[in-house]
Amino acid sequence: MARLAGKVAVVTGASKGIGASIAEHLAAEGASVVVNYATSKTGADAVVRHITEKGGKAIVAQADISQPAEIARLFDETKKAFGKLDILVNNAGIYEFAPIGTVTPEHFHKHFDLNVLGLILATQEAVKLIGEGGSIINISSLVGPMPIAGGSVYSATKAAVDAVTIALSKELGPRKIRVNALNPGMVVTEGVQAAGFDQGDLRTGIESQTPLGRIGQPEDIAHAAVFFASDDAGWITGQTLLIAGGFRM
Repeated sequence: MARLAGKVAVVTGASKGIGASIAEHLAAEGASVVVNYATSKTGADAVVRHITEKGGKAIVAQADISQPAEIARLFDETKKAFGKLDILVNNAGIYEFAPIGTVTPEHFHKHFDLNVLGLILATQEAVKLIGEGGSIINISSLVGPMPIAGGSVYSATKAAVDAVTIALSKELGPRKIRVNALNPGMVVTEGVQAAGFDQGDLRTGIESQTPLGRIGQPEDIAHAAVFFASDDAGWITGQTLLIAGGFRM
């Protein structure tokens, strides 16, 4: 039997990359999935099509997770479509690197408003629908516990996500809602490819220091998300799982 049969999931930022893969893998395990996007309706529609062509259930829902009113609408649409919520994957996020001399208030707020405040507000709305046995999965990053040069703001947002994860696990534990984080290393996504991070010396340098000898693929993260969403992880909460092939900085 599918591990997530009868469950309903919202995946934010699911039109591409890690979010898209998580949405597709949750659906493959039986969950009905709300595929959220901010701007790429074409990408979100493609994810829903991939799910439904394989017999799964999914709908598209537009919402910019940095905007509180749009977050509320996302969960209203979820309730209208499926009547409940069991799984929230807080995947929507942004990353831009800037040395300290170029950091601006706009750069700071752009990252924190989406990566941290948006995650908190999405969770705030989600827990109005999630009942006992629910699972919240925050997509963090390796750079949370292992910050990088030129990424002070981005790294700080992911360190905050890890802290929020632990705090919410304690707060929501009495309601039997589990909260965990996945902290990926470098993963081949559209954004990473567009920035050229998956090519040349950067990639080969990371791979040479990675015990498993390669950088990640979106499905590497999706498999872990399915585990955390399922009853197999029923006694796991407040954890931050590094998924980086053993890479350490």
